[in-house]
Amino acid sequence: MIFTYQNRKFLFSLSAIIAMLAMTGCNNRQAAQPPPVTVKALQVIQQDTPVTYEYVGQVIAKKEVQIRAKISGNIVEKMVNGGDTVTQGQPLFLLDRRQYEAALLESQGQLAQSEAALNNSHLDTVRYQKLADQQAIANQVLDTALSTERQNTALVNVNRARVQRAEADLQDTLIIASFSGRIDTNDLSTGSFVQAGQTIIATLSAVDPIFIQFSMSENEYLRFTHLGLGTSPTAWGNNLQLILSDGTRYPLTGHIEQVDRGLAQDTATLTLKSVFANPDALLMPGMFARVVAQGEIRQGALLIPQRAVQQLLGKTMVTIVGEDNKAEVRPVKLGPRVGNMWVVEEGLLVTDSVVVEGFGKAPPGTALEVEMMNSDELQNIMKN
Repeated sequence: MIFTYQNRKFLFSLSAIIAMLAMTGCNNRQAAQPPPVTVKALQVIQQDTPVTYEYVGQVIAKKEVQIRAKISGNIVEKMVNGGDTVTQGQPLFLLDRRQYEAALLESQGQLAQSEAALNNSHLDTVRYQKLADQQAIANQVLDTALSTERQNTALVNVNRARVQRAEADLQDTLIIASFSGRIDTNDLSTGSFVQAGQTIIATLSAVDPIFIQFSMSENEYLRFTHLGLGTSPTAWGNNLQLILSDGTRYPLTGHIEQVDRGLAQDTATLTLKSVFANPDALLMPGMFARVVAQGEIRQGALLIPQRAVQQLLGKTMVTIVGEDNKAEVRPVKLGPRVGNMWVVEEGLLVTDSVVVEGFGKAPPGTALEVEMMNSDELQNIMKN
């Protein structure tokens, strides 16, 4: 093909246009790149850290009893209402006394009759003994008198026991609190019939002190044992803290009082009961709380804020500030929690900077505009 001057001019113009379009496309692509995402980051903290361990616990009464009557009868009087706080020895319920008063009078009458009979038989024995000593009567007569006296003595003892039982039954018509505590709201009303030893009249629970029951795994038990804290119920002293369900810290400390005899077969966990004073009755049976136990001190532990941790498909990850200030997702292995911080076992170095705020807008490879947190912000994280 022969290129004329006009053809060459046309091709040159076309090449220039294509080059300009290519440059324009590059500029547009550069302009389309998103701006850096602003995030707040914190350099991994390294310090000696006292480690605490938390367990989910449930408040249970240290003492709890179902109130049942020893005798049967109708409730004729209530001295308390459901939900009342009572003291040891306080009258609670009164059962119908009439039949038990009658039974006491009857047994007392039988006792008086048997005592009179015993007195007469004793006088006969004394007289027959004198006559027998003089050989004025046959020995068989004296033997009969002695046997009659023994029978009457036994009858007196039986009737005395009946009187004691009748007196006890009459006393048991008044039901009193065996210890100080709170009555439940399912108590029976006046007029209800109570079957001896069967009918639950009410439930009485002690209020102060109170138990917090929780469980720990076998490995956790062994860890505390190695620290000298696992086998003795009082080995933890008064160092147990309690976090209530609303996140507030209970003002009083507690200690371990009971350790189960072995691990539960179904869960392989050890049940423990810690006791806390409860003077204001704030803690109520059935409430849940977190028991915080003091463990070992980790030398040079690496710490990151709890809010920086991401959970996805069973994996634990954090976003760090990578090369060229680009977001990088790093899997980590976490240890125990210390307040609002996590101890990092694997996955981070002390030189790494972890994104604390804004990582949700910064997928891997995103350019970052990093603002490092100051000491005041760090203190606020650790407190809240």
